[in-house]
Amino acid sequence: MISTFTENNKYKADCEQCFGLCCVALPYAKSADFAFDKNGDTPCLNLQADYRCGIHTALRSKGFRGCTVYECFGAGQKISQVTYAGKDWREHPGNAKEMYDVLPVMQQLYEMLYFLNEAMGLPETASMHEELQAALTATERLTDLSPASILALDVPAHRAVVNVLLLKTSERVRAGAVPPLPNAKIQHKISKGSDFIGANLQAANLRGANLRGALLIASDLRKADIRKADLIGADLRDAHLGGADLTGSIFLTQAQVNSANGDRTTRLPAHLSIPEHWL
Repeated sequence: MISTFTENNKYKADCEQCFGLCCVALPYAKSADFAFDKNGDTPCLNLQADYRCGIHTALRSKGFRGCTVYECFGAGQKISQVTYAGKDWREHPGNAKEMYDVLPVMQQLYEMLYFLNEAMGLPETASMHEELQAALTATERLTDLSPASILALDVPAHRAVVNVLLLKTSERVRAGAVPPLPNAKIQHKISKGSDFIGANLQAANLRGANLRGALLIASDLRKADIRKADLIGADLRDAHLGGADLTGSIFLTQAQVNSANGDRTTRLPAHLSIPEHWL
């Protein structure tokens, strides 16, 4: 495969430059998200010879909703075109198992890069740019290591260092949320780690809320004010976001948005797009 790998696409999946790694390396079970079982290290039946998905434009209707909510953040093309210098797993089967093992590690590193890059672009972090840039540079260096070195990384330890900066970013952004802040009852539940699965949060004031890792599965967030909230790791599967305002929210990913339900009245951060199934 001829590479056109550039710096511009490194924090977003570019399937044209990947060897379909997520379609091979990752396992899944038959469920509401996948139409059939697939073992890890096994090519999906929908993966074509050119490493493209044969049903990419119809994944949801064909029973593969799970594929629409996976994001490698650019790890796939980095592994394919840089780590393995364009040597794919079909023509070089000796690299296959190692390549598959590298994917989840590289994905975690690129997720950190995605969030650090977002933090760098926020006005509230202007005085933190030196720290953020140092962390971003250090993380990028890790992605340039050899496969063996990548597999030997202590990713949780590195994530802990990065998370300190992301928490600091979150505090600064959320402190800028103008009153009224999230009501005390909701904020108390958040602070206690309670989940909001199926909760009625319609028109709720979640402005400036810390929703890190919140379980918002199938919750009703229609017309909710979620501006300047921290949504890193929040589970939005089947959450109803019609009319919700998420502008200024931080650490929200396209995969999270894709997992939810919304409509044309949902307001998202500028770098994210309305999914096709919302239209």
